[in-house]
Amino acid sequence: MAQETLARMFWSRVEESSSRPAQQFKRDGRWHTLTWRQAGDIVEELALGLLALGRQKGDAVALLSASRVEWVHADMAILSAGCITVPIYPSYPPELIAYVVNDSQARTLIVEDSGQLAKALEARSKMERLEQIVVISGYEPAQPPETVLTWEMLRRLGRDRREALKSTLAERVDSTTADDVATIVYTSGTTGPPKGVVQTHGNHVAALTAGAKTTPTRAEWTHLLFLPLAHSFARFESFLGPHQGLVTAFAENLDKVGDNLKEVQPHFICSVPRVYEKVYAKILAGVEAGSPIKKRIFHWAVDVGTKVSHLQQQGQPIPSSVAVQHRLAHKLVFSKLHAALGGRLEWAVSGGAPLSRDIAEFFHAAGILILEGYGLTETCPVLTFNRPGRFKFGSVGQALPGVELKIAPDGEILARGGNVATRGYFKQPEASREVFEPEGWFHTGDIGRIDDDGFLFITDRKKDLIVTAGGMNIAPQNIENLLKADPFLSQAMVYGDRRPYPVALITLNPDELKKFAQEQGIIASDPAVLVKHPKVVERVERTVEEKNSKLQSYAKIKKFRVLPDDFTQDGGELTPTLKVKRKVVIQKYSRELEDLYR
Repeated sequence: MAQETLARMFWSRVEESSSRPAQQFKRDGRWHTLTWRQAGDIVEELALGLLALGRQKGDAVALLSASRVEWVHADMAILSAGCITVPIYPSYPPELIAYVVNDSQARTLIVEDSGQLAKALEARSKMERLEQIVVISGYEPAQPPETVLTWEMLRRLGRDRREALKSTLAERVDSTTADDVATIVYTSGTTGPPKGVVQTHGNHVAALTAGAKTTPTRAEWTHLLFLPLAHSFARFESFLGPHQGLVTAFAENLDKVGDNLKEVQPHFICSVPRVYEKVYAKILAGVEAGSPIKKRIFHWAVDVGTKVSHLQQQGQPIPSSVAVQHRLAHKLVFSKLHAALGGRLEWAVSGGAPLSRDIAEFFHAAGILILEGYGLTETCPVLTFNRPGRFKFGSVGQALPGVELKIAPDGEILARGGNVATRGYFKQPEASREVFEPEGWFHTGDIGRIDDDGFLFITDRKKDLIVTAGGMNIAPQNIENLLKADPFLSQAMVYGDRRPYPVALITLNPDELKKFAQEQGIIASDPAVLVKHPKVVERVERTVEEKNSKLQSYAKIKKFRVLPDDFTQDGGELTPTLKVKRKVVIQKYSRELEDLYR
């Protein structure tokens, strides 16, 4: 029996579910649906086109685009041609694009549109091994450069060469093994240049097989994909479609996710915590703006929902009187949240960063279960997951089938299993040896503990741990999550390594800040002036004091500074998956941090 690979997985799905819906995308104001056969026809044309361009087995093909249906078509075409997909974040500047293309030795670069093409052409002279650039959309020149093709040109090339190359394509699919490299994924780089993680077909298939055993879905369930496909979390989500026969709907963009949720009505979504934090903040802001009676009804509904949530977590039956109240709470309050998320959400998935327990419990009280999982690019990207019938808020769940976990003497989480990319980092043997042991154990760099039921709790990043001048260890992410639970605050970064006490840099939610200023009669349009206003500082100070009451004395925030601008990708403070780049923030705001210790 042939080994399972990502390409064979896709083509098996095309044959098995030929006429069933596979993908949905919105163009010109309306949704379009592709069947598995139609998707397969597109992928075949693209794969044949790559062969016609001279792509050999094992060649790297880079993919620079936001998440869209063509991204997945290109990915499956590259894998079917026996090549290696190299995702590139669409936010990368020209010099970083050139770095990834050169480091991976990519011969073809597929870009999304004329904007991404402009960046690629700017860096073209630095990418000497690159042979062609293919543009997905928005580029129709009368006479394109010889080495630049449009998407349709690549598909037409595949159609024209089909008879001559179809046997070669079949041989590429058949001869690819589970041990062959499927993709080189460059980490988003919270600390310096990205490293290319070498992932095999077998690594991904192991992750998908384990995931299917823990969270069963039904054929033709729909999920809305909106995370960046250059990140392993969204890539794993995209593979769920062919692996489990799901319908993958592609959001138009992040700004339209709210509209697309109501239009697509997904059965589940995968997201990073930042999205749930924003929804939570918006709900609380709406409550605060409501009448006293609406506030009372809301808080009553949350109290009822919390009772039900606690009983469900403990596996206890719901008393009939509480069940009646819960149905009323849903009708009066929670039904609006369910409708905003499409109305048929079975559960939601959170990954990529820690999710605040308070936020997870709030959503569960509202009848929406957020299942938190954990993994890294090096683990394709799953290790643990909470199950719909077995979960603990605050944890990242239990190990997936086939995954082993252990805690090192210093508290670091170690893992091994078929999904762990033991090939290491591309062309970086020393970096690989630092985190991959010969016995297969991978050093995650995260600190955690495993409880008696096998649930893993992440306490912090090993390198992010703060050791104060007094020798006390502080996990900054725990404190940051506490602070961000207040919708008035947008981001927080706790600092204090080798310092006498921890301090925090805080950014504010622009909408909440504007509303607060109006309520307090503050007249100031300049954010730099507004965040220094005594009433604004006092409002933040109340939150810090409240959260400090939950912390041990040595972990309490002694001083803070409110920054005029939020952390953003464009500003360089956030990764494409919205995690704070601590080193960048520390360097950028070094003066402000020093002032807090004067």
